[in-house]
Amino acid sequence: MSAPTTKTSASSPSKPRRRGDAATLADVAREAGVSVMAASVVLNGARSATRTSAETRARVVAAAERLNYRANAAARALANGRANAIGIVASHWKEDVNLYFMEVFGGIIEVATGSQQTAAVFMLRGWDEAQRRIPELGDGRVDGLILVAPCLGADASGWLPKHIPSVSLHSETAIPGVMNLEPDEEAGSFDAVRHMLAIGHHRILHIGGPAGLLGAERRLSGYRRAHAAVGVELPGDHVVHSSLNVEGGRDAMLDWLSRHPRGLVPDAVFCANDAIALGCIQALSMQGLRVPEDVSVVGFDDILFARTAHLTTVRQPLHAMGKRAMEVLMERIAAKREGGAWLAPSNIALSTEFVQRGTLKPRR
Repeated sequence: MSAPTTKTSASSPSKPRRRGDAATLADVAREAGVSVMAASVVLNGARSATRTSAETRARVVAAAERLNYRANAAARALANGRANAIGIVASHWKEDVNLYFMEVFGGIIEVATGSQQTAAVFMLRGWDEAQRRIPELGDGRVDGLILVAPCLGADASGWLPKHIPSVSLHSETAIPGVMNLEPDEEAGSFDAVRHMLAIGHHRILHIGGPAGLLGAERRLSGYRRAHAAVGVELPGDHVVHSSLNVEGGRDAMLDWLSRHPRGLVPDAVFCANDAIALGCIQALSMQGLRVPEDVSVVGFDDILFARTAHLTTVRQPLHAMGKRAMEVLMERIAAKREGGAWLAPSNIALSTEFVQRGTLKPRR
């Protein structure tokens, strides 16, 4: 005769956790003698928690402390409608360390830390995959987005998540509904080149960024306007384009030198960014030309290596831009949560600063 089979009742208590396992919400509920629903309401900060008795709340909190329970972040965000996290979206360039992003990121993190916000970085291999990947971030994991130097069309407003605010930094195109912050690049370029002209450099080569890129075109515009302002005619072959990295600057400078006699070396070179300027200095050195004794070189951005290499440049307020972007995003998130209107300009331009260092000297 076989032994009788014991049936487990549906109301039987759940299996106790093993020593060393992380405590679950069910463990806390069992310890406090309440339902899992009641424990969740108290620990995940749901709005209905105020309707739970003080005695029940105290039991649940005490049980959680005894078991060293850590609330699930996703559940808490679902309960109170707030993730306390922001997403930073940027594109990854393989050829160089993206020091521009690192400077901006430092400003964002400074404000995020002070506001007790988590910052999650989402890297794209190119902005062409943004329409597929960015909408996935609207699933509740972040409260808002910061887009770093996005190359998107105005139609992006149709597919960006509408229920979470977005702020862009240095956007290639104005996107309806997305607040943008950027440096006044045209003015920065104008100030630098006008100073170069004022100290005697009248043959200034410009190694610009890719043709058609908004930032590159603005810096070229400032270069041209500075010449017009002092009545100096631009040589016809003194504007060339390059990729925005050290290799591009080096190749562009070597190519220009190979096409011109030694006697036509420019007085100075104004570069679209600091990486190009470093490549330019390398190329001049390869050809036996000294900086600044033979040729002066000026960059744009003032990233870390520009400061360590003592490069004369135009300082973009990259850290300040990151801070302000985070502050604006927090303002937008708060306004959305409170149901009020958020009134602000669609674009904020921050001032640049010309920084004189060792790679520029007056023309002899």
